[in-house]
Amino acid sequence: MDPAVPLTPEACMAADANDPLRRFRDEFILPAGVIYLDGNSLGARPAAAAGVASRVLEQEWGTGLIRSWNTAGWFDLPGRLGDKVATLIGAGPGEVVVTDTTSLNLFKALAAALHLQKSADPARKVIVTERDNFPTDIYIAEGIASFLSQGFSVRLIDAELPLEAALGPDVAVVALSHVNYRTGSMWDMGATSSSIHKAGALAVWDLAHSAGAVPVDVVGSAADFAVGCTYKYLNGGPGSPAFVWAHPRHQDSLWQPLSGWWGHARPFAMEDSYAPAPGIARFLCGTQPILSMALVECGLDISIAAAAAQLREKSLALTDLFISLVDARRGEHPLELITPLDHARRGSHVSYVHPEGHAVMQALFARGIIGDYREPGVLRFGITPLYLGHLDVWHAVDALFDILDNRLWDSPEFHTREKVT
Repeated sequence: MDPAVPLTPEACMAADANDPLRRFRDEFILPAGVIYLDGNSLGARPAAAAGVASRVLEQEWGTGLIRSWNTAGWFDLPGRLGDKVATLIGAGPGEVVVTDTTSLNLFKALAAALHLQKSADPARKVIVTERDNFPTDIYIAEGIASFLSQGFSVRLIDAELPLEAALGPDVAVVALSHVNYRTGSMWDMGATSSSIHKAGALAVWDLAHSAGAVPVDVVGSAADFAVGCTYKYLNGGPGSPAFVWAHPRHQDSLWQPLSGWWGHARPFAMEDSYAPAPGIARFLCGTQPILSMALVECGLDISIAAAAAQLREKSLALTDLFISLVDARRGEHPLELITPLDHARRGSHVSYVHPEGHAVMQALFARGIIGDYREPGVLRFGITPLYLGHLDVWHAVDALFDILDNRLWDSPEFHTREKVT
C-alpha cells in the first residue's frame, strides 16, 4: 500500500484543500447528500446547461424560429462542437463532427474502413473486436458483416485468442474500446494501432470511456478512426450526440453508407444525386437535434478549461485511494478487483466483482452513493475528477463496508432488478 495515499478523512480533506481542480465542482449541479460515482455512464449537469436550454427554447426557437439555423449558428454546430472535441482527443480542426449516436458513428466508421480496405486488399473481410467489448460495438460489427454478407465475418479476441494471434491476412479492421467499460483496463493506443497496421489492418477506436477522462492522442497514435459519446465524462446530457473522427490521411477518400443530405457537398442545392461534402462533414447524415447539441457545449467548455495533465493526475490519485481503502478493509469479503493496478493500463473507473453485486449497489443507492452495476456481479465506480474529491471517495468506501460488514444488502428491496444504461 502506497504510504502517500491519504487514507484518513483528515488527510483526504487536506488533499481536497490543495486540489487545483476543486473550483470545477461549482460548475456542476448535484443533489445534496449524493456522492456521484456514475459519471462514466451519465455525467452530472453543468450549471450553465439550464441557461443555455432556456436561450435555445425561448429565444432561438421561440423568437428566431427557422431563421436561427443561420442567425444562431445551428447549422454549424456539428463542426464547431467537433473542433472542441478535437482539442480533447489530440485531433485537429476540421477532423471531428458531433452527430448521431456512438453506435451509428461506429457503423459509419467501420463501413468507411472496410471501403478503404476493399480498394487496398479485397481479400480482407474480417472485423476483429473484443469479446468483452461494450455489447453494441460487437452487435454493430455483426450487423455490418451480415449486411455485406459476401464472406464478411467478426472475430472476437479474448484470453484464449489475443489480438496478436487474431491478426492475419484476412483481417480488414480492428475495432477496440480504448478503456474497457466493465473493468476500466486501457489499451496502449499507439502501440496497438502500430501492431494493427503492421498486420495490414485499420484501427477503429471507441473513446466512450476515455474522452474527458484519460489522455488521448488519436493523431499521435496513428489511429484511423475514432468514435465516442459526449454524455459520460464530457457531461453533455442524457443521450447527447456522439462524435466521429477520421485521420487526415483518410479525409479525401472517406465514404460512409448513410449518405444523407447534411453530408452532401451542396445540401441546399437539392440535387437529385449524392455528392459527398469534403472531409469529415460527409459523416453527417440528417438534421441535427439542436437542443441536445447546444447543451453539449456546456460540458465541453468545462473540460477544455481544465488542464488535461491535472485531470489525469487526480483521476489516478482518486482511483488509487479507492483501491487502497478497499484493500485496508476487505478482510474476508469476496471482493475481487478487476481493474488494473498499473497506471498505464487503468482508465478512470474502479470495478470489483462481488457475488451479490447488484444488491450491494442497490444498498449503496439507498445511502446516496451512486455507482453502477454490470453483469456479471460487477460493482463499477466512476471517478470524475471535475466534481469528485478525496473525501467523497473515503465516504463512499466507508458506506460500502458498512453495508458489507453488516450484510445490509441482504434485504428483499435490494434484490429488485432495474434497467440501467
